[in-house]
Amino acid sequence: MVIIEVSLLSGFVMTSRSRILLENRTIVKKIEVKANVVFIYLEKLNDESQTFILQLEQVIQVKNLKPASIKIYDYYQPGGLQISCYSGVGS
Repeated sequence: MVIIEVSLLSGFVMTSRSRILLENRTIVKKIEVKANVVFIYLEKLNDESQTFILQLEQVIQVKNLKPASIKIYDYYQPGGLQISCYSGVGS
């Protein structure tokens, strides 16, 4: 099982539409939202490229927004962690 752990930017939440779109993908086993982190559980990955889009909604205006992280790792072997950062939201 693979986990995509998305720390949300301060002042943002994931939209309910985004959650529904993710849950309808066959590769997605489960989605959890805890505090400001979204956990997307995947059955497995293969060599095929995958794209995941999270639609965020700004609920609080925050100045000096700091980058947030996206972590991808194997549930059973979290040592092979891959980390990326993002600092803005596209339209």
